[in-house]
Amino acid sequence: MTFGARMLKTGLAVTLALYLVSWFNLSSPVIAAVASIFAMQPSIYRSWRYLMDQLQTNTLGAILAMAGGLLFSNEPIAVGLVCILVIMICLKLKMGETIGITLVTVVAVMEASGQWEFALNRFALSLVGIVSAFVINIIVFPPKPRVQYVNQIKETFEQLSLLLRTAVSDEIKESVFRGEKRKLEDSINSLSDKYKLMEEDQKKLKTPKFSESRQLVVYKQMLKALRKGYGVLDAVEQHYFQAVRTPELNKEFDMQLEKLIKFHEHIMLKFDDKLKPNNKEAEQFEHDNDEFLRGMLDRYATQRQGILRLSIVSAEMYEYGHQLERLNRLADHSQVPVES
Repeated sequence: MTFGARMLKTGLAVTLALYLVSWFNLSSPVIAAVASIFAMQPSIYRSWRYLMDQLQTNTLGAILAMAGGLLFSNEPIAVGLVCILVIMICLKLKMGETIGITLVTVVAVMEASGQWEFALNRFALSLVGIVSAFVINIIVFPPKPRVQYVNQIKETFEQLSLLLRTAVSDEIKESVFRGEKRKLEDSINSLSDKYKLMEEDQKKLKTPKFSESRQLVVYKQMLKALRKGYGVLDAVEQHYFQAVRTPELNKEFDMQLEKLIKFHEHIMLKFDDKLKPNNKEAEQFEHDNDEFLRGMLDRYATQRQGILRLSIVSAEMYEYGHQLERLNRLADHSQVPVES
């Protein structure tokens, strides 16, 4: 794990919460510190939503805890029952992320057996921690999911490029291939999470400009192309080496994979504004992609024995190429620069 902005901001949020507790002369600062840790979110929108959700669930939890403390004192079974009730309500309201801090508030309030001054203090401590995290998140290194997304897209493409260029040539060690493939899968899943953050920020925080909406379309297609590239690797691992192949066929697959990754590389350079639009290149690629699949279908029609597995791989390669063609059209016609 590498040291990042979120780690630093979590530490700063805890520090701010503890200082505020001292400034307001509140007791039990640990509650505020714990709340600030839970409240640190990966985007501005999620920070705001978390703050609003916590205000609702913490208020509700504190009220239920007060009622439970007055009726049942701080008996362990009563605390447990109130916690169960609060969890059910949070899930019903679709605010599952707030359960942790809300339960801390419930337990702390019930400890006072219904004393409202003590309960108010515990409730205030939770809010101090949540607000501290929110303030730090928007002031110190505010989240920039778009910049992070583009940088990670480039890194993930480099991982994909290495694996595709060595997938069928059998040059890379099997243990290395599997390890790098797992890293690639993790990177693509991480990109998917970042894309969701960008969607949330754009749709929830403001009315997006056309250029921003267009940019999001580009980012989505970038992710889809990487997913399809990973699908090719998966198909190669599951089917290619189990099929009967000739040296000529190995060379044909290797050449087609090289064309795919080279075209993908050219598209990424276009988004970096380093290459001009090239319709002839795209037309040639589309022709080669169609011819490759047509050749595999012809083989399947004439020699069905042992060719089915290779047909699965070639279909995945064709679909990867199709997604690259769509990405290339976006690169040629989009006037929106990709942030970096």
